[in-house]
Amino acid sequence: MKNKGLGRGLNAIFESEGAKFGDGAGKMEEIALSLITPNPKQPRTDFDEDALEELADSIRTLGLIQPITVRKEDDSRYIIISGERRWRASQKAGLETVPVFIREADDRTLHEMALVENIQRQDLNAMEIAISLHRLMEECDVTQDTVAARVGKKRSTVANYLRLLSLPPEVQVALKNDLISMGHAKAIAAMPEEARIPALKKVVRKGLSVRQTEELAKRLAEGEPQRETLADDELPDNYTRLIECCSRIFGDDIKIRKGRNGGGKLTIGFSSDKDIAYFLEKLEEK
Repeated sequence: MKNKGLGRGLNAIFESEGAKFGDGAGKMEEIALSLITPNPKQPRTDFDEDALEELADSIRTLGLIQPITVRKEDDSRYIIISGERRWRASQKAGLETVPVFIREADDRTLHEMALVENIQRQDLNAMEIAISLHRLMEECDVTQDTVAARVGKKRSTVANYLRLLSLPPEVQVALKNDLISMGHAKAIAAMPEEARIPALKKVVRKGLSVRQTEELAKRLAEGEPQRETLADDELPDNYTRLIECCSRIFGDDIKIRKGRNGGGKLTIGFSSDKDIAYFLEKLEEK
């Protein structure tokens, strides 16, 4: 199964030190679960309890298939480099010992490994990835180029994520809550600062696609007035009532557009000749 996470993961760090998993730089052991402690600087703080229970059920049936990666401490205890979720689920499953891969790593490398491992999670949204990348740069004092190498992505991809952190809080919250996508956010980031909040409101209210949002950004870049480009196009009550009445016969694919100087267009969508026959039948009933 291919890794669908962001980049190559911890191997990128290990390779930078001249080592890969299983090449003799570390060793596999079975150790007591009670001797393992979480990394106090682990960037991940939330663990879904239902998902942990599901993993615990799997571990009870099949055992812990993927070892936990740890560093040995001076007091004969072990600190987790990656695999805290598996460690928590193993506790729930009632295991006394677990397989571990023991690595040597100083505090800086340990922290960097934890940050990269967090970025590799497949359930992160774009804002969480952006924050983790920024932390990796700031807390480990590395450049964008180094971060890109660590996670196995192009520098431009890393730059796009980091650019999200400069967006207004409202846009960041919308992205985090899946009201907009990374593509929407990227298009909004290309707009003038004063246009970003109005653009967000229009994208969410109108359900604009990424392509439509990019078109808005393009029109603004070409000098089109913001007031005209980002107008919310709220329809009068009688227009809305007309759409509601038509939708009872013609379905939901009804669009109405006001003209600038009065008048406008009413558009009825259909997918086949059967729809036309259905519309005629309903109209004749009236």
